Amino acid sequence: MIITNEVWFAVTGMKSSSIRINRGNLGVVEDFNKIQFYKSCLKDPHSKVRNFSVGGLKLDERLVAFIVSWILTPRGSNHSTLSEEDLLMIYCKMNKVKINWIHAFKEHMQKAMRLCDFHYAYAILISKFLHYFEVDIEGELAEVIKPSSEINSGSLSKMGFTKIGGRRVRKNGDYAGPSGTNEGNETKEASMHHDINIEERMPSMSSFEMQMLNRMNTFADNQRNLYEMCESRFTNMDTRFSTMDEQIDEV
Repeated sequence: MIITNEVWFAVTGMKSSSIRINRGNLGVVEDFNKIQFYKSCLKDPHSKVRNFSVGGLKLDERLVAFIVSWILTPRGSNHSTLSEEDLLMIYCKMNKVKINWIHAFKEHMQKAMRLCDFHYAYAILISKFLHYFEVDIEGELAEVIKPSSEINSGSLSKMGFTKIGGRRVRKNGDYAGPSGTNEGNETKEASMHHDINIEERMPSMSSFEMQMLNRMNTFADNQRNLYEMCESRFTNMDTRFSTMDEQIDEV
Protein backbone atom coordinates (compact mmCIF):
# COMPACT_ATOMS: atom_id res chain seq x y z
CA MET A 1 0.00 0.00 0.00
CA ILE A 2 1.74 3.14 -1.25
CA ILE A 3 0.11 6.53 -0.73
CA THR A 4 1.23 8.54 -3.73
CA ASN A 5 0.31 12.12 -4.61
CA GLU A 6 -2.35 10.71 -6.91
CA VAL A 7 -3.87 8.78 -4.00
CA TRP A 8 -3.82 11.91 -1.84
CA PHE A 9 -5.73 13.79 -4.53
CA ALA A 10 -8.24 10.97 -5.02
CA VAL A 11 -8.97 10.70 -1.28
CA THR A 12 -8.71 14.32 -0.11
CA GLY A 13 -8.74 16.47 -3.24
CA MET A 14 -5.43 18.05 -2.14
CA LYS A 15 -2.37 18.49 -4.33
CA SER A 16 1.25 18.34 -3.20
CA SER A 17 2.04 21.92 -4.13
CA SER A 18 2.42 25.38 -2.52
CA ILE A 19 4.90 26.17 0.25
CA ARG A 20 6.22 23.57 2.68
CA ILE A 21 6.35 24.46 6.35
CA ASN A 22 8.63 22.68 8.81
CA ARG A 23 11.24 23.64 11.36
CA GLY A 24 14.06 23.57 8.85
CA ASN A 25 12.18 25.69 6.34
CA LEU A 26 10.64 28.57 8.29
CA GLY A 27 12.28 31.16 6.04
CA VAL A 28 10.16 30.09 3.07
CA VAL A 29 7.94 33.19 3.46
CA GLU A 30 10.19 36.22 3.00
CA ASP A 31 7.85 38.79 4.57
CA PHE A 32 7.27 36.75 7.72
CA ASN A 33 8.71 38.03 11.00
CA LYS A 34 7.49 36.08 14.03
CA ILE A 35 7.79 38.93 16.55
CA GLN A 36 6.10 41.57 14.41
CA PHE A 37 3.36 39.20 13.29
CA TYR A 38 2.66 37.96 16.83
CA LYS A 39 2.37 41.55 18.06
CA SER A 40 -0.06 42.35 15.24
CA CYS A 41 -2.26 39.48 16.48
CA LEU A 42 -2.47 40.81 20.04
CA LYS A 43 -5.24 42.94 21.50
CA ASP A 44 -2.46 45.08 22.94
CA PRO A 45 0.39 45.14 20.38
CA HIS A 46 2.57 47.20 22.74
CA SER A 47 2.76 44.51 25.42
CA LYS A 48 6.11 42.83 26.06
CA VAL A 49 6.59 39.49 24.32
CA ARG A 50 8.04 36.87 26.67
CA ASN A 51 6.57 33.90 24.86
CA PHE A 52 4.03 33.32 22.12
CA SER A 53 1.04 32.79 24.41
CA VAL A 54 -2.45 32.47 22.90
CA GLY A 55 -4.02 34.30 25.85
CA GLY A 56 -3.80 37.81 24.42
CA LEU A 57 -4.75 37.06 20.82
CA LYS A 58 -7.67 38.67 19.04
CA LEU A 59 -10.70 36.52 18.23
CA ASP A 60 -9.92 35.56 14.61
CA GLU A 61 -6.27 34.83 15.35
CA ARG A 62 -7.21 32.87 18.47
CA LEU A 63 -9.60 30.68 16.48
CA VAL A 64 -7.02 30.01 13.76
CA ALA A 65 -4.44 29.18 16.45
CA PHE A 66 -6.93 26.76 18.02
CA ILE A 67 -7.51 25.02 14.68
CA VAL A 68 -3.76 24.77 13.97
CA SER A 69 -2.65 23.43 17.36
CA TRP A 70 -5.63 21.16 18.06
CA ILE A 71 -6.78 19.93 14.62
CA LEU A 72 -4.33 20.48 11.75
CA THR A 73 -1.08 19.71 13.61
CA PRO A 74 -2.18 18.63 17.12
CA ARG A 75 0.23 17.88 19.92
CA GLY A 76 -0.13 16.25 23.30
CA SER A 77 0.56 19.24 25.54
CA ASN A 78 1.36 22.97 25.79
CA HIS A 79 -1.44 24.26 23.58
CA SER A 80 -1.27 27.63 25.33
CA THR A 81 2.05 28.54 23.68
CA LEU A 82 2.49 28.78 19.93
CA SER A 83 5.53 27.39 18.17
CA GLU A 84 7.20 29.18 15.27
CA GLU A 85 5.60 26.67 12.92
CA ASP A 86 2.19 27.54 14.40
CA LEU A 87 2.82 31.25 13.88
CA LEU A 88 3.87 30.75 10.27
CA MET A 89 0.77 28.66 9.55
CA ILE A 90 -1.45 31.31 11.15
CA TYR A 91 0.32 33.99 9.11
CA CYS A 92 -0.30 32.04 5.90
CA LYS A 93 -3.97 31.48 6.70
CA MET A 94 -4.55 35.12 7.67
CA ASN A 95 -2.76 36.36 4.51
CA LYS A 96 -4.19 33.72 2.12
CA VAL A 97 -0.81 32.10 1.44
CA LYS A 98 -1.33 28.52 0.26
CA ILE A 99 0.26 25.75 2.35
CA ASN A 100 1.27 22.28 1.24
CA TRP A 101 -0.92 20.43 3.74
CA ILE A 102 0.11 17.01 2.43
CA HIS A 103 3.69 17.78 3.44
CA ALA A 104 2.52 19.21 6.79
CA PHE A 105 0.48 16.09 7.62
CA LYS A 106 3.36 13.79 6.66
CA GLU A 107 5.80 15.76 8.82
CA HIS A 108 3.42 15.60 11.75
CA MET A 109 2.98 11.84 11.42
CA GLN A 110 6.76 11.39 11.39
CA LYS A 111 7.02 13.48 14.57
CA ALA A 112 4.44 11.21 16.20
CA MET A 113 6.74 8.26 15.48
CA ARG A 114 9.80 9.71 17.21
CA LEU A 115 8.53 12.25 19.78
CA CYS A 116 6.58 11.33 22.90
CA ASP A 117 4.70 14.65 22.98
CA PHE A 118 3.06 14.04 19.60
CA HIS A 119 0.27 11.56 19.04
CA TYR A 120 -1.11 9.99 15.89
CA ALA A 121 -3.85 12.20 14.53
CA TYR A 122 -6.11 12.35 11.49
CA ALA A 123 -8.33 9.39 12.39
CA ILE A 124 -10.92 10.28 9.74
CA LEU A 125 -8.23 10.83 7.11
CA ILE A 126 -6.61 7.47 7.85
CA SER A 127 -10.03 5.80 7.74
CA LYS A 128 -10.57 7.21 4.26
CA PHE A 129 -7.23 5.79 3.11
CA LEU A 130 -8.16 2.38 4.53
CA HIS A 131 -11.47 2.55 2.72
CA TYR A 132 -9.72 3.58 -0.52
CA PHE A 133 -7.39 0.57 -0.37
CA GLU A 134 -10.29 -1.67 0.71
CA VAL A 135 -8.58 -2.76 3.92
CA ASP A 136 -10.68 -5.13 6.01
CA ILE A 137 -11.20 -3.49 9.42
CA GLU A 138 -13.98 -5.76 10.65
CA GLY A 139 -13.51 -6.57 14.33
CA GLU A 140 -11.06 -3.70 14.91
CA LEU A 141 -11.45 -1.48 17.95
CA ALA A 142 -13.39 1.74 17.42
CA GLU A 143 -13.68 4.86 19.53
CA VAL A 144 -16.75 7.06 19.54
CA ILE A 145 -16.13 10.81 19.38
CA LYS A 146 -17.22 12.37 22.65
CA PRO A 147 -19.35 15.54 22.78
CA SER A 148 -16.56 17.21 24.78
CA SER A 149 -14.34 16.97 21.68
CA GLU A 150 -16.69 19.04 19.54
CA ILE A 151 -15.85 22.65 18.69
CA ASN A 152 -18.88 24.77 19.49
CA SER A 153 -19.94 27.86 21.41
CA GLY A 154 -18.69 26.22 24.62
CA SER A 155 -15.17 26.16 23.20
CA LEU A 156 -15.32 29.92 22.60
CA SER A 157 -16.55 30.51 26.16
CA LYS A 158 -13.60 28.53 27.52
CA MET A 159 -11.28 30.79 25.54
CA GLY A 160 -12.70 33.81 27.32
CA PHE A 161 -15.09 35.08 24.61
CA THR A 162 -18.74 35.92 25.11
CA LYS A 163 -21.55 36.90 22.74
CA ILE A 164 -22.53 40.58 22.82
CA GLY A 165 -24.67 42.26 20.19
CA GLY A 166 -24.54 39.31 17.80
CA ARG A 167 -20.74 38.98 17.84
CA ARG A 168 -18.13 37.20 19.91
CA VAL A 169 -15.92 39.48 21.98
CA ARG A 170 -13.45 39.02 24.81
CA LYS A 171 -15.12 39.22 28.20
CA ASN A 172 -12.59 41.71 29.55
CA GLY A 173 -11.62 43.24 26.19
CA ASP A 174 -12.21 46.58 24.49
CA TYR A 175 -15.56 45.47 23.08
CA ALA A 176 -17.08 44.55 26.44
CA GLY A 177 -18.93 47.84 26.86
CA PRO A 178 -22.77 47.79 27.05
CA SER A 179 -24.35 47.17 23.65
CA GLY A 180 -25.92 50.29 22.11
CA THR A 181 -24.23 52.81 24.42
CA ASN A 182 -21.97 55.61 23.22
CA GLU A 183 -19.19 54.30 25.40
CA GLY A 184 -19.36 50.88 23.74
CA ASN A 185 -19.48 52.37 20.22
CA GLU A 186 -16.55 54.71 20.89
CA THR A 187 -14.55 51.81 22.29
CA LYS A 188 -15.26 49.68 19.22
CA GLU A 189 -14.26 52.47 16.81
CA ALA A 190 -11.07 53.21 18.75
CA SER A 191 -10.12 49.54 18.83
CA MET A 192 -10.78 49.10 15.09
CA HIS A 193 -8.66 52.15 14.26
CA HIS A 194 -6.01 50.87 16.66
CA ASP A 195 -5.86 47.48 14.91
CA ILE A 196 -5.71 48.95 11.41
CA ASN A 197 -2.61 51.02 12.21
CA ILE A 198 -0.66 48.27 13.96
CA GLU A 199 1.66 47.55 11.05
CA GLU A 200 2.27 51.27 10.42
CA ARG A 201 3.71 51.68 13.92
CA MET A 202 5.95 48.59 13.73
CA PRO A 203 9.65 49.09 13.01
CA SER A 204 10.59 47.92 9.52
CA MET A 205 13.52 45.62 8.80
CA SER A 206 15.80 45.57 5.78
CA SER A 207 15.84 42.55 3.48
CA PHE A 208 19.32 41.64 4.76
CA GLU A 209 18.16 41.76 8.40
CA MET A 210 15.14 39.64 7.54
CA GLN A 211 17.32 37.10 5.73
CA MET A 212 19.79 36.85 8.62
CA LEU A 213 16.98 36.57 11.16
CA ASN A 214 15.34 33.77 9.18
CA ARG A 215 18.66 31.93 8.91
CA MET A 216 19.22 32.22 12.67
CA ASN A 217 15.68 30.99 13.30
CA THR A 218 16.22 28.05 10.96
CA PHE A 219 19.49 27.15 12.72
CA ALA A 220 17.83 27.36 16.15
CA ASP A 221 14.92 25.21 15.00
CA ASN A 222 17.26 22.59 13.55
CA GLN A 223 19.12 22.41 16.86
CA ARG A 224 15.85 22.16 18.78
CA ASN A 225 14.60 19.44 16.45
CA LEU A 226 17.85 17.47 16.93
CA TYR A 227 17.58 17.86 20.71
CA GLU A 228 13.98 16.60 20.74
CA MET A 229 14.89 13.61 18.59
CA CYS A 230 17.86 12.70 20.84
CA GLU A 231 15.77 13.19 23.99
CA SER A 232 13.03 10.95 22.62
CA ARG A 233 15.50 8.22 21.65
CA PHE A 234 17.23 8.29 25.03
CA THR A 235 13.82 8.06 26.69
CA ASN A 236 13.00 5.01 24.58
CA MET A 237 16.37 3.46 25.50
CA ASP A 238 15.72 4.09 29.18
CA THR A 239 12.31 2.42 28.87
CA ARG A 240 13.84 -0.60 27.17
CA PHE A 241 16.55 -0.95 29.82
CA SER A 242 13.92 -0.73 32.55
CA THR A 243 11.95 -3.49 30.82
CA MET A 244 15.08 -5.64 30.57
CA ASP A 245 15.80 -5.12 34.28
CA GLU A 246 12.28 -6.25 35.13
CA GLN A 247 12.64 -9.35 32.97
CA ILE A 248 16.00 -10.20 34.55
CA ASP A 249 14.53 -9.82 38.04
CA GLU A 250 11.71 -12.19 37.10
CA VAL A 251 14.24 -14.79 35.91
